[in-house]
Amino acid sequence: MTRRDDWQPTATIQALQDRAKVLRLIRDFFDTRNFMEVQTPCLSRDVVVDRYIEPLSVEVRLPEGTKTFWLQTSPEFAMKRLLAAGATAIYQMGPVFREGETGSHHNIEFTMLEWYRADDDYSAGMQLLDEFAQKIIGCPPAERLTYRDAYRRFASVDPFEGEVEDEQLNLLMIENVEPGLATMPSVILYDWPVGQAALAKTRIQDDGYRVAERFELYVSGIELANGYHELSDADELMQRNVRTNALRKLDGKSLLPNDSRLLAAMTSGLPSASGVALGVDRLVMLILKRSTIREVIPFDSHNA
Repeated sequence: MTRRDDWQPTATIQALQDRAKVLRLIRDFFDTRNFMEVQTPCLSRDVVVDRYIEPLSVEVRLPEGTKTFWLQTSPEFAMKRLLAAGATAIYQMGPVFREGETGSHHNIEFTMLEWYRADDDYSAGMQLLDEFAQKIIGCPPAERLTYRDAYRRFASVDPFEGEVEDEQLNLLMIENVEPGLATMPSVILYDWPVGQAALAKTRIQDDGYRVAERFELYVSGIELANGYHELSDADELMQRNVRTNALRKLDGKSLLPNDSRLLAAMTSGLPSASGVALGVDRLVMLILKRSTIREVIPFDSHNA
């Protein structure tokens, strides 16, 4: 676009009307299952500590002085604090922010759908995600495939044997596994390596390997959602934060706060739960058969 017409939206009005219909369907899905819609702060002193996700910081002047706040990369911390306070089934759709994420499937600011339900175990978490995909997208029941079997099938590598590092696994995911998953209408990839557990519980399998109770939904090869059987141990979360920050330091990245109000909430008592984060813009892009996110949002980061 030229400077004269860069005020125009990147999506057509018709696409935005169709997007609004999808958002109504999403709310209906959760409302009929007795979920409560919530809105948590976009700006917080706490932030998810992740090796590969870069948050945006904001300096805020308060009566007690200038403090660093973070534009949230996910509403995860605040929503789990609500679970610890007694909420049982909650969902949220709202803006999140990740620095440097631009491209056909990415935007620095994007819409995240996130939900949690207390007392859902690993299996129940995957089942609800599968029901969501069938209802909202219209895809068939998802095939369940372990992370290990996916790498064996599509990359001829056993990710749990030898000295395969996370960076190598991520490269194989892009070059081999995701193209293989694209041949499947709908698949949930589960039982991830512990090095990629993030905030998921872990368990030891019968074969002696420890896996993360993490699951991801792929539809026609597009990664849509990431779910966990949620970690509830505050000490373990602190240890993971410290390890992740050590890796961020090796990568030349800034350190993120190890401590958080979520840790205090988990110490108070976080109920057993499963949760899922889903990219709404990608979902709408898939449903409307568009090739880029900018075609389904009013203004992308270049035109904001």
